[in-house]
Amino acid sequence: MSANQPRLTRQQANLLLADGVQADVRDSAEVLALLERQFDAALRHRSSELTGLAERLTPLLDAMEARRQQRVSLVRALLGERGTMDDYIAGLAEPARGALAAAWSDLESTVQACKAATTRNGSLLAEQYTVMQRVLHGEDDTYAPR
Repeated sequence: MSANQPRLTRQQANLLLADGVQADVRDSAEVLALLERQFDAALRHRSSELTGLAERLTPLLDAMEARRQQRVSLVRALLGERGTMDDYIAGLAEPARGALAAAWSDLESTVQACKAATTRNGSLLAEQYTVMQRVLHGEDDTYAPR
């Protein structure tokens, strides 16, 4: 925990960690839904919708990143510099261990789905950009000797 942050009890840290994971589970599901809408908007060339979706994604992603940083700090404060969430979860008593392990697994799988959707969306947008460049400027080798 940083110097400008008041010292937390272990119980408070545990609560922050559990609440943060639950918030990330909720927000990551919303991110995934927005990424699906982004793909649909890109397919249909709806640029204003893409802008609106980006405006909705940014605060969600910022909040998730802030919680990730807090989670890393808390786990390291509790377990040392090499501590991981898996180590932290393994050290909990039941039923907290089972509940947090399930939420953490859910979060990990949703984040992987978000990463895949982001890659897919980026590829589509890059392909569309390339096509538009060809339409506007022609092929690179249009006038090259054959």
